[in-house]
Amino acid sequence: MESITFKAMGTTINLQIEHEFAHYLLNEAKKRLLDYENRFSANDANSLLMKVNQFAGIEAVAVDPDIFELIKIGKVYSVDLSNTLNIAIGPLIKLWKIGFSDAKVPTQAEIDERLTLIDPNLIQLNDEKQSVYLERKGMEIDLGALAKGFFADQIKHFLKKAGVKKGIIDLGGNVLLLGSHPTNPDTLWRVGVQNPFMTRNNLVGLLKVKDKSVVTSGIYERTFVYNGEEYHHIFDSKTGYPVKNNIASLTIVSKESLTGELYTTMYYQAEAHDIIEQINQIQDLEAIVITKNSEILITHGLVNDFIKLN
Repeated sequence: MESITFKAMGTTINLQIEHEFAHYLLNEAKKRLLDYENRFSANDANSLLMKVNQFAGIEAVAVDPDIFELIKIGKVYSVDLSNTLNIAIGPLIKLWKIGFSDAKVPTQAEIDERLTLIDPNLIQLNDEKQSVYLERKGMEIDLGALAKGFFADQIKHFLKKAGVKKGIIDLGGNVLLLGSHPTNPDTLWRVGVQNPFMTRNNLVGLLKVKDKSVVTSGIYERTFVYNGEEYHHIFDSKTGYPVKNNIASLTIVSKESLTGELYTTMYYQAEAHDIIEQINQIQDLEAIVITKNSEILITHGLVNDFIKLN
């Protein structure tokens, strides 16, 4: 297995593959991921996505087919206000700035003003022109909840088309596995599940998986403490505040990485036992929920594939 490690998208990316031309393919994959970051970024004023945001309330902007595709997918799920996903959440994220040095708790008036700008129904898409128009000035699309999953799937398709049969695409909290493990007797990979109450690389358990995606979202990723109260980066579009529930982290195991990103975000405002009950009914989808009380809940399909540590 040959590997490449680099920093991008605010995390450490690690790619490992087994192939005759691994060096070339890994460098091409890195090039593609950096290109995705440059075009899809909601924090780079020069990105194509930011051009859409800068022309909010002014005119439609034609975008690349892959950006249009992800925005279209994101809007379909965002207009359902019963879940937490909202790709129009940008103005709220930039108001709170959680994860940045100047994070703050906004005034209620500031929050109320931003709530008028985060309606995903105000995103107009033109399939023929592949253009995006945000109806109100000040609106901003943020694809951060979906982008890494989309990127991982695209890289997987590229590598498989090149003949790669075994490998790991690790985008930090988002792990996509190709084929079977090259040395483990059971052919299954072991993917660590982060302990949400400890620093990175402290694990609560290991998942045994093959040809699957493992995506984890947790309130430990980006937090901000003000007057003794901790605020995290996953927002409720109805209130303008971080989601309040008993979930510390949610891990989704699925075939496609984008599916994992969708469900970790969509289900984050639900209660732990409800998440498990609902995902038990969905084919090819499994979940691990860790509550703030350190309870670990898993769906039926993972009973024999989750190894609890300590």
